[in-house]
Amino acid sequence: MSRHNRKKKGKWLKITGIVVLLLFLGAGIYAFTVYKSLTNAVETMHQPINREKSEKRQEQIALKNKEPFSVLMLGVDEREGDKGRSDTMIVLTVNPNEKSIKMVSIPRDTRTEIIGRGVQDKINHAYAFGNEEMSMATVENFLDIPLDYYIKVNMEGFKDIVDAVGGITVNSSLEFSQNKHQFVKGQNSLDGDAALAYIRMRKEDPNGDFGRQDRQRQVIQGIIKKGVSFNSLTNFDDIFAALGQNVRTNLSYKEMVDIQKNYRDAAGNIEQMTISGSGQTINNVWYLVVDEAEQLRIQNLLKSHLELK
Repeated sequence: MSRHNRKKKGKWLKITGIVVLLLFLGAGIYAFTVYKSLTNAVETMHQPINREKSEKRQEQIALKNKEPFSVLMLGVDEREGDKGRSDTMIVLTVNPNEKSIKMVSIPRDTRTEIIGRGVQDKINHAYAFGNEEMSMATVENFLDIPLDYYIKVNMEGFKDIVDAVGGITVNSSLEFSQNKHQFVKGQNSLDGDAALAYIRMRKEDPNGDFGRQDRQRQVIQGIIKKGVSFNSLTNFDDIFAALGQNVRTNLSYKEMVDIQKNYRDAAGNIEQMTISGSGQTINNVWYLVVDEAEQLRIQNLLKSHLELK
């Protein structure tokens, strides 16, 4: 090889090395930016509750040991001058050994004892009476399982999360209109405002609250699907900002990391369970009454999934 060619080759090696170094530096800066944005959002979202563990647990859950755990998801309509009621109540049990999640939507009109007040009332009123703690205690009593974590979503800001992931696609079982939005039977592409209207419709659905629960599940799964896609990485700042503004949870950053590391295989297998009941008017108030046999059926399925004795 001539001296001129050796110099030319050395020059290109240096240029290539600089380009590779810049790429690594760029990737490192990008990764740090994502990490910083995420940790800031999680810090804002983190809202501990006044208990270390569920009374139905002998020991606090250890996510690092891949133990099955449970979450209560609360969708709350928070309006000015009113802290609101939990319009949506969903219990998730996560089992890493079975690689599955069971998802139970609790109808908001379900009649049960409100733990801490000693009265029979609609289950969604527990939040208005005693925030997340009373909601968790009441649902624990109703389902007879421990609830390890809660995730509260401000439904008014829910549309911001949908917009942050670039919108979602859902498959509607019927055609209807809600809040000036028209939905067709079959596939619908939704922005945040449309998604909020989609999950709020109830009166036109022949399945009532159960149909509404199915639409809620579709929207939640749509957000998860878009949120973990590669394209959404470019919107990470908007996504984390929307989460930080509209979500509160007692999950810490470390616990979230443990879940992503040890439980992610379960996310691909979500089984939705339905609670059946009969409508009854008691003291001029309409309730959904769940009989003892149905309540026991749901309790046993969830206990088994959580590997409780």
